[in-house]
Amino acid sequence: MTGPDLRDWISRHLDPLDDRAVDAARRSDFDLSPGWTPDPGELTPAAVLVGLIEREEGLTVLLTRRADTLRRHTGQVALPGGRCDPGETPWAAALREAWEEVGLDPEAVTLAGLSNPYQTGTGYLITPVVGFVRPDITLTANPDEVAHIFETPFGFLMDPTNYEEHERTLSDGVVRRFYAMTHEDQYIWGATAGMLRALYERLYGAAVA
Repeated sequence: MTGPDLRDWISRHLDPLDDRAVDAARRSDFDLSPGWTPDPGELTPAAVLVGLIEREEGLTVLLTRRADTLRRHTGQVALPGGRCDPGETPWAAALREAWEEVGLDPEAVTLAGLSNPYQTGTGYLITPVVGFVRPDITLTANPDEVAHIFETPFGFLMDPTNYEEHERTLSDGVVRRFYAMTHEDQYIWGATAGMLRALYERLYGAAVA
């Protein structure tokens, strides 16, 4: 499938733009680490934009490398996004954050729907908002937040053979396992890889044991 057929197929596999979608089946940083349990406290709502750029050669996904000056998740690969303001919908937050971080004009994005909410080990409940992005965009990194803007082929990210399970030992001795993959010189891991993997499973209806 290509072009309008692929766009329609992806959209039909997503939840509609509805706040109730945050109650859909959650994915989380804890899925691969049974010994690592989430904090029972209240989660902070957040959203990311899974921007599917419609290139002639096929869809690509808009990704960033976070600035080295940030206090948390320094230098990590991320989808544009951040916490939701009070009363703000996830899709409004995702578009706002993409504008603030990389200068993506909201008018260049056609929203398609929502993927599964994702709970992080740092206390966020992230709603991935999927949207199709015109290819004639001009992006500019906000240096306070983003060190580098790049695109990764959608086909690569939707190939389960590209996902590996890595692990790290936390300060309390608990071993955390997580999805990770490398495309060219970009190491995509943690929550970003987890949300992309969840999107693959949602679209293609397959989970690898």
